[in-house]
Amino acid sequence: MSTLSDLVYAQGRSSEEDVEWLHRLAGDGQLLADLASADIVLWVPTSDDSFVAVAHTRPSGAATLFYRDIVGDRVRPQWRTQVREAFQTGTIVDSASPDWFEETPTRVRAVPVARKQGGVLQTIGVVTRHTNLGEARTPSRQQITFNECADDLFGMIASGDFPDLTAPTSPRRGAPRASDGLVRLDVDGITTFASPNALSAFNRLGFEDELEGESLVEVVTQILPVKRQFDESLPVVVTGRAPWRADLEARGVTVSLRTIPLRDHGTRIGAILLCRDVTEIRHQEQELITKDATIREIHHRVKNNLQTVASLLRIQARRSHSDEARDALTQAMRRVSAIAVVHDTLSEGLAQNVDFDEVFARVLKLVAEVAAAPNTRARTHSTGRFGTLPSEYATPLALALTELVTNAVEHGLAGQEGDVEIIADRTDDRLEVRVRDTGSGLPEGQVGRGLGTQIVRTLIQGELGGTIDWHTIMGSGTEVTIDIPLRYIDRSKG
Repeated sequence: MSTLSDLVYAQGRSSEEDVEWLHRLAGDGQLLADLASADIVLWVPTSDDSFVAVAHTRPSGAATLFYRDIVGDRVRPQWRTQVREAFQTGTIVDSASPDWFEETPTRVRAVPVARKQGGVLQTIGVVTRHTNLGEARTPSRQQITFNECADDLFGMIASGDFPDLTAPTSPRRGAPRASDGLVRLDVDGITTFASPNALSAFNRLGFEDELEGESLVEVVTQILPVKRQFDESLPVVVTGRAPWRADLEARGVTVSLRTIPLRDHGTRIGAILLCRDVTEIRHQEQELITKDATIREIHHRVKNNLQTVASLLRIQARRSHSDEARDALTQAMRRVSAIAVVHDTLSEGLAQNVDFDEVFARVLKLVAEVAAAPNTRARTHSTGRFGTLPSEYATPLALALTELVTNAVEHGLAGQEGDVEIIADRTDDRLEVRVRDTGSGLPEGQVGRGLGTQIVRTLIQGELGGTIDWHTIMGSGTEVTIDIPLRYIDRSKG
């Protein structure tokens, strides 16, 4: 499915600033849908004087009118005139009579999406609110208040006061929603309405009275423990003066707060305060942070231990009187160092994924000593991108490539000058790597039987489930091709 940005840019009528504004508005689509108990659709104009839907949000507490996704669809004939009028006049346009949609009576409101550009109000899209009249019943006080809040927000959308790009974006987890708890404040910060869920959240924090009629600042002052540090943005949030977020903590309970100041053509008339008990979510986040820190520390210590082992092998190799033993110890040192590189990279980040291009750049340095051997002048360079790989892929691949590049220099270019090229070709589901040298080459069909070759086969075929092939390049040199399936990798990170 196309993203909002793709759909907007495809119409050729919106700037980057317009797209950012529309993204923010679409991000609050669920809030609008829940407050209005209606489907919310965001439209942008097309080049042929029509409109296309770029976002659609269904209400979580009411029946939806659209059982099929309409994002990407053009505006239907019965709404076109109303949507066009709202866009052209910059005013909110209500349907004159109930609109029937698939045998269901509905009421449609078209709201122009305005943005201030250079002091001038420009209409960049239209929001339609589709209310199902088939389930109409006597509204509760909460529903009436929610609808009033929705009307205020729609008025702000039409006047360019909502969304506010200075407000922080929603967190990935734990963002308060209207159904989690809503408090309505007047211009002086006095609570005029508190939903049952909002009252319950403040009760858990230690406030035992009714919220309505109380100054929220004074309520929070009573709740906060003495001599306890609190979120610096909390005073701004509870007064309703700025569109901000904060956490309120007391008695082992954490409530996430979000304030949306309400304005009438620029004049502040009050605020909406959304609240949600996120105690369990914060505990889980803290546990994850502790876990991540522990994992990073483990990788750091493993890296240190491997580097110590590599140093011991290097010392032992230098003291060895046998050329064969010296070579074996040096190769073992390089293998241990290659694994240490992966753990070093993992110790620097939160995710258990690594930028393998960075890892491989460091791995290439490990063969610099081999390339500097007497009578050998090897130039190594790589092309293409490996991308991001999980650690379970990165470690065996780094070790295998260390072996292949080392073999290309030690054996393919032994006693001569030449190049070793590493070519990475990654798609969504496969990674192909070719290691090519300009050396003497192998007799076709013959592959080395040494420990290095056995290690590479075991790593590529056994651990990575891939294939490996050695063959001689026409003329001279050897090319080794590795093909690895990436079926277990999160492609969004590649």
